[in-house]
Amino acid sequence: MSISNWPEHKRPRERLIREGAQALSDAELLAVFLRVGVRGKNAVELAGDLVRHFGSLQALLGANLKEFSSVPGLGPAKYAQLNAVIELARRAIRDDMLSRQVICSPQAAKDYLRLAMAGRPYESFHVLFLDVRNRLIAVRELFRGTLTQPRAL
Repeated sequence: MSISNWPEHKRPRERLIREGAQALSDAELLAVFLRVGVRGKNAVELAGDLVRHFGSLQALLGANLKEFSSVPGLGPAKYAQLNAVIELARRAIRDDMLSRQVICSPQAAKDYLRLAMAGRPYESFHVLFLDVRNRLIAVRELFRGTLTQPRAL
């Protein structure tokens, strides 16, 4: 059944506007992003299939183009849109951390780097530069490589 035939109070986009994004499930948020489904499936059903196919939201967000396109109805355009949204979120969080974040523990450094480096298909070595009050000044990538490729300097 098409989402446009659903009662308005159940539609993901309208619920997001009315109740906030935190009120939606992962599949409903993804459906808002997808906007439309494919023949025989509305956007919510397609989004649910996506989450089940990849096993987790993290795996979905880290999928490469070939993996993403293996789901019928999804291709390079949606892959590019999703990766643009992911990068915008990373940059917004990075800017927020650069403006006020204190890295007060190894766990805080790990959390920041996990967010900043999530989904990369290579290993990298980063340095976090902090001021005397442990506020983040800058982040620099020093090395990049994989287990099978030599590191790039």
